[in-house]
Amino acid sequence: MRGPARRHDLPRCRREQTVTGVAILCSGQGAQAAGMFDLISDAPEAAPVFAAARRVLDGRDPRDLVRQASPAELHANRAAQILCCTQALAYWAVLGPASPRPVTAAGYSAGELAAWGIAGVIDAETVLDLMARRAILMDEASPTASGLGAVLGLPRTEIEAICRTHDLHIAIVNGPLHVLLGGAVADLEPALAEAQQRGAGRVVMLPVSVASHTPLLHDASERFGELLRQRITGTRLPPGLRLISGVDGAPVWRLEDGLRKLALQIRQTVDWAACMDSCRAARPQRVLDLGPGDALARMAGEAMPDIAVRSVTAFQSLNGIRHWLNA
Repeated sequence: MRGPARRHDLPRCRREQTVTGVAILCSGQGAQAAGMFDLISDAPEAAPVFAAARRVLDGRDPRDLVRQASPAELHANRAAQILCCTQALAYWAVLGPASPRPVTAAGYSAGELAAWGIAGVIDAETVLDLMARRAILMDEASPTASGLGAVLGLPRTEIEAICRTHDLHIAIVNGPLHVLLGGAVADLEPALAEAQQRGAGRVVMLPVSVASHTPLLHDASERFGELLRQRITGTRLPPGLRLISGVDGAPVWRLEDGLRKLALQIRQTVDWAACMDSCRAARPQRVLDLGPGDALARMAGEAMPDIAVRSVTAFQSLNGIRHWLNA
């Protein structure tokens, strides 16, 4: 006689009808802008995050920095990583306490460290300090004049052939026809030109000055892994929180495994498409991109057309975001 049905024995249609909670997406660098903190600038809940960011920005308040800095300063690796992380943590400090549960947290590139903060594993001050140290390690290990380029519209086999020809690496997989390549700028430029000749729908050199998520940053990955082992001990994932690993989209069940992957993603391809699959499998009622920008919301909307997806940049007020999250 067969025993009681387990969850994975239930009919597929019944499982997929159960939607609950939210998925929170934390962006990496690239979309920093003067108005990125406007909506949360005066929110008292966000003040501790801005204070912590100021300490790792050499005493500069991030709200002043984004309004006063030149584009080059905004996109310098260290400032860029800290600023995008600050935005995610500041928004969550305001929105998190009243957000529906459970929460699925996923972070894109540098945003993955912010996702660990949102999941409640690492406090905001430690996240920002680690982010600053991560950026320094990456700068120290990075070859001069390196970066990332995006290619849309070519299959993986053609991308791999271009990488072999130009000594590049696949840094991020956003989808079957959307990848980021990493390496020396002198190699990226002819590679993007070749991709266009092969029929790519779009190629873009990104405003990033390091070849993130490639073997070129092996040393930074090793050193950051050691730093994580020293700083993050004796913690666990709080109940009602689901944290997604960037390198493979797998949920983090064991802290040690998650931290190892968090360090590995500095030198290993980030599979954002798999992260989106994992978010969709969690069946959230809402998906919110904490920015900066709305790139993650656009990609999530394509990956999850049956789920409501928005970016904080689409709202006029914090109350508007709160009402949407709890609708």
